[in-house]
This record gives sequence, C-alpha cells and structure tokens, in this order.
Amino acid sequence: MVDTPQSAKPLPSGQENKGNETKGLLLGFIGVAIFSLTLPATRIAVVDFDPVVVGLGRAILAAAVALTILLMTRQRLPRGREWRSLVVVALGVVLGFPLLSAWAMQSVPAAHGGVVLGILPLATVMAAAAMLRERPSFGFWMFSLLGGGAVVVFSLLRGGGTIGPGHLALLASVVCAAIGYAEGARLTKTLGGWQVICWALVISAPVLAVPVGLSIAEHGMSGSPATWGAFLYVALFSQLIGFFAWNRGLAMGGVSRVSQVQLLQTFLTIFASALLLGEHIDLMTLGFAVFVVASVAIGRRMPVG
Repeated sequence: MVDTPQSAKPLPSGQENKGNETKGLLLGFIGVAIFSLTLPATRIAVVDFDPVVVGLGRAILAAAVALTILLMTRQRLPRGREWRSLVVVALGVVLGFPLLSAWAMQSVPAAHGGVVLGILPLATVMAAAAMLRERPSFGFWMFSLLGGGAVVVFSLLRGGGTIGPGHLALLASVVCAAIGYAEGARLTKTLGGWQVICWALVISAPVLAVPVGLSIAEHGMSGSPATWGAFLYVALFSQLIGFFAWNRGLAMGGVSRVSQVQLLQTFLTIFASALLLGEHIDLMTLGFAVFVVASVAIGRRMPVG
C-alpha cells in the first residue's frame, strides 16, 4: 500500500473553507480595483458621448467579446431557472447600474459618486440576506452599518447637506447593482463565475441595441482619444473583465463577507479621480478612508452563517 503524499491529503473542512474565503477576498479585491475606475472613466466618456451610449453601448461591445469567449470555449447553454437568474443579473449590472451611473456622472463629481457607492456593500449584504438566506451576525451588521454610515455622512458633508438628482440616481444604481451581485453569486455556483456575466451580456445585447442605435443616430459618437479610451475601459474592464474576478470571489468567499471589500472602492475611486480628473483629496477624505478600512477589517472577522 502506497502512502498518500502529504501534499495530496485533503485539508480539514475548516482550513478548506478558510482558504476559499481568502481566495474569494483576493478575487473580490481584484474586481473592486477594476471597478474603482468606472466612475472616473464614465465621467470622461460622457463629456462627448450621450449617457445612453456610455451606459448601454458599453454592454453591446462587451457582449461581442463575451460571445466570442463563450463560443471559443464551447460553454454549455444555461438551463431552466438559470435563464431567469440571468435576466435578474442583466437588469441589475448590465442595464440599471451602468445607465443610472452614466446619467449621474453628468452632474456629480466622480469622487462624490464614489462615496455614494460606499453603501453598495451594505446593500449587497441586504440583498444576500433576502435572496440567499445568508445570516450575518449582529457584530457584522454593526460594523457594516458603521462603514456604510460613514460614507453617507461623507457624501452629505461634501454635498453641503443635500443630495441632488445625480446622487439619487447613484443610490438607485446601488440597488440595481446589489441585486445583480447577489443573484450573480448564486448563479455562479452552477453556471460558473465568468460565464454568468458573459451570458447576461449576450442576452441583453439585442434589447440594448435599439436605444443605443437611436442615441447614436441623434447625438453621434464623435469624441477625443481620451473619451474613446474611457469608453473602451468601461466596456471591456468595468462591464466584463472585472466581473470575472468579482462573481467568482463572491461565490467562493460568501456574498456578505466578500462584498465588504467593496467599501474600499469608494476611496480607490477618489484616488483615481484625483489622478485622472485632478480632483483634490484633503485630510477629511483620508480620515474617512481610514475609518471605513478599519470597519472592513473588523467586520470581516465577524461570523456569517
């Protein structure tokens, strides 16, 4: 009888779960890093392009790439209820969030928008609790609320105590994204992480082609190299590649836990806005960043059922 090599012995379930959680958090951070440039890039793109073209046209370009990948890798067709889940994902992250955020970027600075999106992790946890029956502990909820509340306070301070139509559009985009993220994580377990966003894009493209075509006919697509570069980024990275890592990370590490990494997106977006758009970063911004990062670090240690 040959002894099993040490490296081939299965890990205890606790260690295996911990390893999956760590991998999920890492993949989640990669996705967040990609998503953090979405609002600055969108703000650049809407300077020359209509928000409908930026918000929905990016999905059509991404869908062409997604279809090519699906065909080249010979992926199976979705089955049964997977089609219904794909519609939910598409409504959330292919239609709702991109269009609403593109419209908001016409009037809201990218850095302010990044702060409003700071409540997205909390919204995602709520969606997961309702849709996936995850059971975050009281401590987890407490630190999630602290982190989410901090970015809302920051947004109000920066907005002079008021929230305008652009901020409301961003809040609505948060709801869309949270539902799409939670449903995408559930579907990832049967269909696969990157397959989910690819199929969601493919089934959305024929519907989105109509409003995008009408917008192009009315407004055209004449833009600077910077505008085109920003549009290509939100189409290929924000709408496609980022989801490869994000969906897989949510499925491996758990939606409630991995979604908290997205609190960092607020401040990554602020820093990106400073670099790309010349927006100023002051001590108050850095102070809120430290507080939110601390809430993420503590909150991820709290149990989630």
